[in-house]
Amino acid sequence: MSFRREHLYFVLSAALVVIVGAAGILNLSAPFARPAPHPKWANITSEPEVNVHMADTGAIQRMKLEKYLEGVVAGEMENTWPLEALKAQAIIARTFTIEQLQRKGGVTDQIPGADVSTDHQLCQAYNAAKVNDDVRRAVEETRGLILTYRGVPVRAWFHADSGGMTATAEEGLGQATGRLPYIRNIRVPWTAPNVEWTATFTQDEVRRAVAQVTGSDPGAFSSVAIGDKGPSGRALTLRIGNATVAAPEFRLAIGSSRMRSTLLTSLTMEAGRVRMTGRGYGHGVGMSQWAARRMAEEGRSAQDIARFFFPGARLTSMWP
Repeated sequence: MSFRREHLYFVLSAALVVIVGAAGILNLSAPFARPAPHPKWANITSEPEVNVHMADTGAIQRMKLEKYLEGVVAGEMENTWPLEALKAQAIIARTFTIEQLQRKGGVTDQIPGADVSTDHQLCQAYNAAKVNDDVRRAVEETRGLILTYRGVPVRAWFHADSGGMTATAEEGLGQATGRLPYIRNIRVPWTAPNVEWTATFTQDEVRRAVAQVTGSDPGAFSSVAIGDKGPSGRALTLRIGNATVAAPEFRLAIGSSRMRSTLLTSLTMEAGRVRMTGRGYGHGVGMSQWAARRMAEEGRSAQDIARFFFPGARLTSMWP
């Protein structure tokens, strides 16, 4: 082989390595890429004001974001819980709000003129009547703090009780979010006192829930079973007779306060009724509130709690 040909092969090989390497870098960063932040919220350097849709009246109130967060913390966590747990909730709630505003402009598409809503199905729960001194202190002492990953606010989900293990977004929410390195299956030794639960449903209730999710009535059935499971042990699918239904969507359709989680330990038919047992309360993604309480009681700081449930994320100050 001539020197010139060897040199050509070397150049081509080097170019191929560069191309493959660049592709690898692009592929690595792809899960964290997102469209440019909503122009209204792209460059936040001071505390903004938000238009709050009040779900009970339909009115829109304008208020400082930190003031809005007081009502959120009081609505999402018991105001008698330890201060560090309330502070962790404040960090997560603030992150959730900023992430929603920057990624999609909040709720403006659903409610014109509003940035956020007190409807917990659209945003977060809100209860200004339960704001007390500890809630105010929790918000004030974490003022401006959010969790970020590679400079982007994290998807700051939270739930009541993990049942001992947190879920990925695909498991708990049924959402194909792509790879989020800070959302992992984390073993959680702190749980609620009533971590185990049981619920019974009639066949009609189950059929209506399946039909709501799939668009088709499964008809009379004589068998039920847990289908596929995710890495945390949560059900991804349920088999109802001949029908297969996504477990996270089924839970919402049949009632998330009765079917407390998809972390099922059994699913049976008894005397023509469907009986479930399981662990935990909520979708299981992100911060477990009961764990936050237990960790605070053990002396953990709000920052420690937040970082525990979002590993790899950094605390970032958005405004002084």
